[in-house]
Amino acid sequence: MTTAYWCVLIAAYLPIAWTGMAKFGTGGKDFDNAAPRVMLAKLDGWRQRANWAQLNGFEAFPPFAAAVIIAHLLAVPQARIDLLAMAFIAARVVYGILYLANLPSLRSLAWMIATGCVVALFVSAA
Repeated sequence: MTTAYWCVLIAAYLPIAWTGMAKFGTGGKDFDNAAPRVMLAKLDGWRQRANWAQLNGFEAFPPFAAAVIIAHLLAVPQARIDLLAMAFIAARVVYGILYLANLPSLRSLAWMIATGCVVALFVSAA
């Protein structure tokens, strides 16, 4: 399995880290497994932003996974695919941290970098 494929696996489960922080950020005392979406909708502050980071992570995953797979299928040099995939993961981790820290301008920059990695994967395959 290539490094880029491992990055796809990481990207698939990275949102779970953010939702874990949202759900258990106060030691789990507010967590309601019977109605987790209702509970998440009532959050505020950094826990609410953690939930939003989770949602955005799930939105960012499909184009990233498709880009990696298409780049592999079209024989883009493996080193380029791996580098762009690792940069995507790094940018998404930074994105989540900046979301929790409530730094929207820097968060948007991290989002643009991650999105740029996806676009670069697609363009490399063209």
